[in-house]
Amino acid sequence: MKSPARPHAFIGILLCCLAMSASHAEVRLPALFSDHMVFQQDASAPVWGWASAGEQITVSIEEQAKTTTAGADGRWQVKLDPLKSSEPLEMIVKGTNTLSVKDVLAGETWLCAGQSNMVMTVSASKDYEKERAAATLPQIRMFTVADGRSTSPQSDCHGSWIVCSPEAVGDFSAVAFYFGRELHQRLGSALGLINSSAGGTLIESWLDLETQQQCAELKPFFAQRDRLMAAFDRAVAEKHYEAAMTKWKLAVEKAKADKQPLPKQPSHPYGSHLGAMNVSGLFNGKIAPLIPYALRGIVWYQGESNCTPERSPFYETQMRLLVTDWRARWGSELPFAWVQLPNVRKTPSYADIREVQMKCLDLPKTGMAITIDIGESRDLHPKNKQDVGRRLALWVLGTVCGEKVSAISGPLFTQHEVRGSEIVLRFRHTEGGLMAKGGELKGFLIAGANRAWKPAVARIEGDTVIVSAPNVPQPVAVRYAWAADPVCNLFNGAGLPASPFRTDDWETTPPATKP
Repeated sequence: MKSPARPHAFIGILLCCLAMSASHAEVRLPALFSDHMVFQQDASAPVWGWASAGEQITVSIEEQAKTTTAGADGRWQVKLDPLKSSEPLEMIVKGTNTLSVKDVLAGETWLCAGQSNMVMTVSASKDYEKERAAATLPQIRMFTVADGRSTSPQSDCHGSWIVCSPEAVGDFSAVAFYFGRELHQRLGSALGLINSSAGGTLIESWLDLETQQQCAELKPFFAQRDRLMAAFDRAVAEKHYEAAMTKWKLAVEKAKADKQPLPKQPSHPYGSHLGAMNVSGLFNGKIAPLIPYALRGIVWYQGESNCTPERSPFYETQMRLLVTDWRARWGSELPFAWVQLPNVRKTPSYADIREVQMKCLDLPKTGMAITIDIGESRDLHPKNKQDVGRRLALWVLGTVCGEKVSAISGPLFTQHEVRGSEIVLRFRHTEGGLMAKGGELKGFLIAGANRAWKPAVARIEGDTVIVSAPNVPQPVAVRYAWAADPVCNLFNGAGLPASPFRTDDWETTPPATKP
């Protein structure tokens, strides 16, 4: 009779099996490389993944095969030659096991990132039923990054490529979809849209921590952050939260009784505090896993959460870092377009953020969709995302793609000249001439050396605007649409609105208009 096996023998066998399993890990691909994916056309696109250290990997697609060996950490990468076919392809990845990625297209691939107005879906935007009925567009695909914040850079994320259809389009990011649809219809190319967005988020969370810490201009930002963290009293915050919840529950009961919409539930203060203090978390969880996927460019819609007196002073530095750092990590000067914040009845800091967004256009290969006319005064999430997508696409088509378009932007202020009692303003992007939409020109303020702002009379002369006021005989500065929710109507002949601007560099908080 055999003696029973000793426990340490079983442990030895188990360890041996685990070692064999680790040394023969199956080839694995990131979630981005999955069925229905879109490769950037006319580009040497990287494909990467993981396998056993030293394992030979071959990637085959169309009529090419690229072979490499996994490194000591198990990571491998190849670069494909530009794909030529306009038909769906299959990509085979072979090591000790074989993977197949089906229905692969070559087309235009764009990363679409930002906060809640990028998150907002087609189903929540304008004319959903009409748009849904017209959404049989199988060459448009969207990959939505499901992951959130992380304390360290991640190598992979969760998500899948979804083919556009009436059944699926409701869950697509509306801005990304309408932007992609414009490109698809004009270029005839497949469109791959990577939606990496999260509501209520700050720009500092989308930037690498070390990159921000190394920036001298952000030292006061981190000092302020440290003070806020130290000052947070969780017990006091919990007390206020309990009182708010009690009040909210009463309001819910009343709303139900009156058959009115239910009020929004208060957010937990500790969670809100951690989110506000978070730096780099979204970069780690939602951007790092995407690098170095081949892109044509990046579209960005964010800024609302940074519209506070504490945060807006740092926004220009952070936005410039966002563009330059992401480009450096992708190893390419990718075209980068963003949405200027629309009109809304909110904090005056909206004017400051809009100004930063216009200033950052001095970065090369950047564009901006001006939306000061299509917001909703009482809603942070305006439903007209069709025009947002179209305006982003106009810049891309006219600059990145070399297509002929009516205009790539609305009018942008360039310079001013004081002429006696008047100030002459000049603009670029005046295609079709300047015009006042819907009547006389509105939205201008003028001030003298005393910095007292007065409503101005403005008139268009060719590609200039002449501004004056009878009670400001010696003007020195002009502001246009300088408010959170301004009344303004300067457009170009292509039907695109002018960006808000100011000629002064005085206090950043806009003063009240004086009669």
